[in-house]
Amino acid sequence: MRAAPPDPNLFVVFGGTGDLARRKLLPALCDLERHGHLGEGTHVLGVSPDDDTESFRGLVAKALAAARKDEKTAQRLLARTHYHRLEPDGAGFRALSHDIEALELRANLPQNRAFYLALPPAAFPGSVEGLGEAGLNRSEGYTRIVVEKPFGRDFASASRLNELLHRHFSESQIYRIDHYLGKDTVQNLLVFRFANSIFESLWSRDRVDSVQITVAESLGVGTRAAYYDKAGALRDMVQNHMMQLLTLFAMEVPTAFEADAIRYEKIKVLRSLVPLGAGDALCGQYRAGVVDGAPVPGYLEESGIDASSRTETLVALRLFVNTWRWQGVPFYLRTGKRLKRRVSQIAVRFRDVPVSLFQQTGTELDTPDLLLITIQPDEGFSLHFDVKVPGADLELRRIPLSFKYKEHFAELPGAYETLLLDVLIGDQTLFVHADEVEASWKFFAALLKSPPPPHGYDAGTWGPEEARHLGIPEQELWDL
Repeated sequence: MRAAPPDPNLFVVFGGTGDLARRKLLPALCDLERHGHLGEGTHVLGVSPDDDTESFRGLVAKALAAARKDEKTAQRLLARTHYHRLEPDGAGFRALSHDIEALELRANLPQNRAFYLALPPAAFPGSVEGLGEAGLNRSEGYTRIVVEKPFGRDFASASRLNELLHRHFSESQIYRIDHYLGKDTVQNLLVFRFANSIFESLWSRDRVDSVQITVAESLGVGTRAAYYDKAGALRDMVQNHMMQLLTLFAMEVPTAFEADAIRYEKIKVLRSLVPLGAGDALCGQYRAGVVDGAPVPGYLEESGIDASSRTETLVALRLFVNTWRWQGVPFYLRTGKRLKRRVSQIAVRFRDVPVSLFQQTGTELDTPDLLLITIQPDEGFSLHFDVKVPGADLELRRIPLSFKYKEHFAELPGAYETLLLDVLIGDQTLFVHADEVEASWKFFAALLKSPPPPHGYDAGTWGPEEARHLGIPEQELWDL
């Protein structure tokens, strides 16, 4: 986290009374305040169609108390928190513009503005148009707009949204947020590779046999049934979060540690993906089962889910990146709900030795080396390799050499804490470029149009047995 606070600014949250603002954005702003990363010059303006300033401040206070934030810090933030009731008519954004100008005059703020659209996707176009028509897309300072996922439902809708945004804002003003990129363990992929020559020299088809990227959840759809049943695992997790992990892992060395250079290399990976073949994708849907010792319903029995739904809750893919570095190396992407446990992890399986001396002597274990990068929970990494068990007989055992963040660092900043500060200081490194969004949607266009029927799997397992047909090695890696 940066030591110096950003320049004085106004942080405007559309949907300021909504779930995302209460659970994520307001607590993240409070953490930034606690760490001294905001300063007296940052003011927060909540915008929604109801409430007033005092009611909104009460809502903010409750949200911060529920998130167990320090009361003194919360009071400092509340003193600089304001509210605007956005009228639904055409004059609503003009009134907002007048209110913003008056607030900036009272608080002696320059016209540095960040607009965060914490809104349902259907409300994005109207909000972007409203900001543009009211002249809120430009100012004497800076103007930035933050757009939450999902960014479209497919290539066509994402292209339309990009076109609308570019009609009113330049690409340098647009911050498409993917909260996975705010996780320190995801950012550490760049440090891990490019600051440690021992690993970068291994990062190629010459040394790597396969790469497995896993995002497993033990929870079901919960209260997100209405959204999830229309989206499914492919739209909800694979197209955005998992593709970001893939690009960060597989990208070439950027020319500089800056936004444009890193984004350029990520886009090259997306454009190098080999089109999916008929046997490269598998979908699943969870049935009733037992998770963490408790019985749970199947997807079709969840509240708000149609009993005939074919929506996938699990996706497993086999991808290939057609570059000199990765030619022929399979990348296995797996994500699902109601799996055995929650884990986000990248497993790098290195090539086996050309000639196995120890199998010739009858040893029971002689395995390829394995690097596990754990993004959550229990963040860190471990390198697994074979050692000889002490004793007269020749016996091998796979032992991990590990690093865990919690053993070396007191606290990891939250993803939104990192990303909100980046918005305020103008750093787009951890945000998604328009070309990335469109390239990712374009790659999945055929699969979205004609997805394979989902295979059933019991809740509390690692998914359908049919996933083995993709050739994913060592299913037990999930439990390492």
